[in-house]
Amino acid sequence: MLYNLLFPFSDRVPLFNVLRYPSFRMLMAGLVSLVIGLFLGPSYIDALRRLQHGASNVREDTPEAHQRKVGTPSMGGGLILWAMLVGTLLFADLTNRMVWAALIITLGFGAIGFADDWLKFSKRNSKGLAGRKKLLWQTIIFVVVVAVFFVDWKHGSLYLDTRLAIPFVKVKAFNPVLPWWIYLPFAFVVIVGTSNAVNLTDGLDGLAIGPTIVSALTFMLLAYLAGATIRGLNIADYLLIPHIPGAAELAVFCAAMAGAGISFLWFNTYPATVFMGDVGSLALGGGLGALAVLTKNEVDSAIIHGVFFAEIVSVMLQVLWFKRTGRRIFRMAPIHHHFELQGWTEPKIIVRFWIVSIILALTALASLKLR
Repeated sequence: MLYNLLFPFSDRVPLFNVLRYPSFRMLMAGLVSLVIGLFLGPSYIDALRRLQHGASNVREDTPEAHQRKVGTPSMGGGLILWAMLVGTLLFADLTNRMVWAALIITLGFGAIGFADDWLKFSKRNSKGLAGRKKLLWQTIIFVVVVAVFFVDWKHGSLYLDTRLAIPFVKVKAFNPVLPWWIYLPFAFVVIVGTSNAVNLTDGLDGLAIGPTIVSALTFMLLAYLAGATIRGLNIADYLLIPHIPGAAELAVFCAAMAGAGISFLWFNTYPATVFMGDVGSLALGGGLGALAVLTKNEVDSAIIHGVFFAEIVSVMLQVLWFKRTGRRIFRMAPIHHHFELQGWTEPKIIVRFWIVSIILALTALASLKLR
């Protein structure tokens, strides 16, 4: 907003010229989102505590030790979304279709999560919204975003890039263009899969938000490199990755997500004073999945989101193996509960998962040069 309102007057007010640089707006979006989250956090958490009246927000399918957390307010992810929204709206170029697409997917999935959380504490059970209804609404949001922002109805074509970039492989060597009827379902699976994976990861204090911050910062760099130019030279061409015009604006969105996530971690770190809830986990996962699609890192996101990927795969394997043999692979799924039952303390699991997330993010970034 500030870019759109003030930059046109930069010839009269030289100070406004700084808004032309996405790098500056990235820093400011992250800082503003961080400050807003820290400032609003205490009153927001108090409001949640009064609203939820000590209702249990602990899932039934968790180790018994989690029952001591009963009474901790949930739906804290709303704080992340508000802080992220303000930072993005203030400093992103609001004429950029990719920014709006990422925002609407994030907020739309957040609305689904809000409905799920509301049902959980208003009905006093941990079931919430049925899985099929969640998937239906996620599908509707995805279809609407694609139809509004990425379909050229006049010429019957897509604005969305359907190329597929492979990590550690040069774009010029192998960069297949998928037909839309294959790519769009693939993009849907990436977005919804990431959303549900983050949701499953949100089972320990700070476990989901740590890798989310790491992923947001990673995509911030990837988006900037994919869209930025220096003296007329596309950085993407030098790095042999897909060049995506306007992708640098997504870096502002990523910075806002990271800043808001850090502010939430202040309150969510062990022992948590607030839980993220589905309003946060579904939203952030959807946003990260959208970033993977829009920056052409769909395949690379399996590395960047390796912690989330391991969590959802552990659940799938557990269910399939139990149905087939009647036995379990893990003591409990998602896999972080397996480590709990193995005797690992909660802080040890959390920090080690964060470390793995950082290692995976660095591996993904290394693929930029190892091509």
